[in-house]
Amino acid sequence: MGLPALGLLLAAALLRTEAAPPARSFQIDFEQDCFRKDGAPFRYVSGSVHYARVPRPAWRDRLLRLYMAGLNAVQVYVPWNYHEPQPGVYDFSGDRDVEAFLDLAAELGLLVILRPGPYICAEWEMGGLPAWLLWKADIILRSSDPAYLAAVDAWLHVLLPKIKPRLYQHGGNIISVQVENEYGSYYACDLGYLQHLLGTFRALLGPEVLLFTTDGAQVEELRCGTLQGLYATIDFGPDSNVTEAFDAQRHVEPMGPLVNSEYYTGWLDYWGGPHASTSATLVAQGLADMLQLGANVNMYMFHGGTNFAYWSGADFKDQYKPVTTSYDYDAPLSEAGDPTEKLFAIRTVISKFQPLPVGPMPPPTPKYAYGRVALHKYADLLDVLDVLSPSGPIQSQFPLIFEAVKQAHGFMLYRTQLPYDILAPATLSAPPHSICDRGYVMLQKEYQGTLERDGQTELRVKGKAGDTLDVLLENMGRISFGANFSDFKGLLGNLSLDSRPLSKWLIYPLAIDAAIQQGWPHAALPKSSCRGRAGPAFYTGTFETPGIAWDTFVKFPGWSKGQLWINGFNLGRYWPRQGPQQTLFVPGSILRVGCPNNITVLELEEAPPNPFLLFLDQPLFNTTLSHSSPDKE
Repeated sequence: MGLPALGLLLAAALLRTEAAPPARSFQIDFEQDCFRKDGAPFRYVSGSVHYARVPRPAWRDRLLRLYMAGLNAVQVYVPWNYHEPQPGVYDFSGDRDVEAFLDLAAELGLLVILRPGPYICAEWEMGGLPAWLLWKADIILRSSDPAYLAAVDAWLHVLLPKIKPRLYQHGGNIISVQVENEYGSYYACDLGYLQHLLGTFRALLGPEVLLFTTDGAQVEELRCGTLQGLYATIDFGPDSNVTEAFDAQRHVEPMGPLVNSEYYTGWLDYWGGPHASTSATLVAQGLADMLQLGANVNMYMFHGGTNFAYWSGADFKDQYKPVTTSYDYDAPLSEAGDPTEKLFAIRTVISKFQPLPVGPMPPPTPKYAYGRVALHKYADLLDVLDVLSPSGPIQSQFPLIFEAVKQAHGFMLYRTQLPYDILAPATLSAPPHSICDRGYVMLQKEYQGTLERDGQTELRVKGKAGDTLDVLLENMGRISFGANFSDFKGLLGNLSLDSRPLSKWLIYPLAIDAAIQQGWPHAALPKSSCRGRAGPAFYTGTFETPGIAWDTFVKFPGWSKGQLWINGFNLGRYWPRQGPQQTLFVPGSILRVGCPNNITVLELEEAPPNPFLLFLDQPLFNTTLSHSSPDKE
């Protein structure tokens, strides 16, 4: 080849190099205390949306509203237990299609901050860890326990390869990935565990992705939650001193961007507590103060959504505190996805620091008050055990817990017989903290009352030798935060009659959801039931929509506590006697047009004399037993 030809080739190669776009990158600039995206200084203003708490048909609506509020990123948790219901059995379909959610965010121009755990907290059942981990009763969760690490590694080898092509460096929209979550608040303080996770994330995602941790803004929490190689960020709410909080981050990260990974726009609700509320003015002012400092902020939550089915978690603060079905969180977008005063206050603050997208905020989605729907009693739970527990009972000398029979959620029935005549009332009692979490007691199919974790553990009963004693045990959600974390469910200790232990139990694992999803009880023959309104029983009814299927809210006038399904979809727990939540959110996407909508209610304690549900066009969150008047409807 002659020199002129070689020169032409070199020139062409040089032109190609100059024309090629620069490599995509997202990095930390420790000298300028900022992030750099493709080499330019960058700051994110992000909001949390949990795809597992939002029906898939509403994903676009929620993400579009977040984008139109001026945010440039969405923070996303991946709940392990939502995707791996049994060891080695994975579900990424329908509402669980996390890849579709991430791709939708990209389509709308949103970057993603991904939080794949393996532990996420999120007030989600067991903090996102699968209940089947507890099949090994002595497992030490969130530690270097080999059994735990083996399960974590198997999961991450399934999840993270789905994530890698969506990293920003590879043309995707994921700019950073969190490792674990608030580990500094956990008793184990096992840095070997964090080191193992760091190695696994690096091996599966590559050397370039930005990995980080999140912990409370206290030096002692950051001590156990951080690790070299993981950028340390913090979380705090609008009632914290911004300067002091970021000083805690600077204690472990002297240089680099300031990051609040969870700026609390509101708070969660517990059954029996008040409805949480945080002032829009306070939230907006705190956001302005952080943005003025040049900080990166993620708002937790931007849209809370709903703990459908059995997914709500619990805290343990001196006692067991289960989280409500609604995860409204008093967030800028309501549980139903509607913009609030808080959203517009936040949007105004953001507009002072970066340009807003052109166009209006989409209006609230339409709601419909479908009105009163009469229900009728279908059957007492004890009369349909053949349907709910098709494999029959397990025999055991003493009670077995949920995990021992591989039941994750919902309900199990414990049955035995009175060993002798009890002519004068005797005390049926459970050891302290052994009812996990509520036990509904029947003797000869007559409801006697309820035993509760950290509550009533004794009932007075009488009967004859051989009488059937049934206890329906309800799992109200596993603890999602704190040290007392291996939260086993069921009867953890034996019941006694006047201090004499009962034995010879029959244990029925109940597959209620499987039966309802297959059309039961609406497709079954009618049952006749002569017993009254007290005790666990199923009620059914139907209603038709007037040619539209809009979101709605269902109220439970005179009902006590239970679970609701519409068209086979488990909408979650209702408990109006406890409050504060009085209505359940019903997404229009689960309703049918042109044919009946099937309602199934499992009432656990006592139904009203004339049972009906009331469908409203707005929610009722803030009523508790202590300051509500009896329902007149």
